[in-house]
Amino acid sequence: MRTIAIVEDDPYISNMLAELLAANGYATLRAWSGSEALLLLERERPDLVILDLMLPGMSGEEVLERIAGSCPVIILSARADVQGKVKSLNAGAVDYVTKPFDNDELLARIGVHLRRGAGERAPLVLGGICMDFDTFEVFVDGVSVRLTKTEFAILRAFLENPRRVFSRSALLDYIGGFVPDGEESSVGVHISNLRRKLEEASPKNYIQTVWGIGFRLDPAILAEGKGG
Repeated sequence: MRTIAIVEDDPYISNMLAELLAANGYATLRAWSGSEALLLLERERPDLVILDLMLPGMSGEEVLERIAGSCPVIILSARADVQGKVKSLNAGAVDYVTKPFDNDELLARIGVHLRRGAGERAPLVLGGICMDFDTFEVFVDGVSVRLTKTEFAILRAFLENPRRVFSRSALLDYIGGFVPDGEESSVGVHISNLRRKLEEASPKNYIQTVWGIGFRLDPAILAEGKGG
């Protein structure tokens, strides 16, 4: 599952984008200002960023200058002047969409840029787990593990954020629309199933419960280093 960061200060547009992306199988992250976006992108690694230019505090142009090259950035702005578009594209944005926008067109553009970068994305490897984003295969110590789409998304969340403790609500938000019933209570069921499948392939304890808070990747796994 691909993750898209939405950097937009208008709550209506941000919520609409989050709902649209979740309905089409994307996980979402959100920031409401330029400085918040930079903090978010320091700890998360989205596959694509949708960036508004007119943000409170640090402008979208400044954010683009800081993050260009780290992942594809699509500008989503009410500014329609050609010079502004050219400036953003020359600064590193992969596309420029003006508001108001057509949902289907935006989704198509997102799909194009994600496909362009798909071949460059290496498998994620940590603690003996190898996750291939192109084939959606997972191997644990060389053993193939069959995961559901939701289990794959949860495992990806832990591997991409190996030191983060996820509450149930935070994990549900991170994986977007991939928990079928959309309830926090379902997260525990998916975690339990994921643990069982990982333990069948390896004796390691990969997912740790932090009582009263949530779940995280077991710190012992991190000590093994990437490639485990």
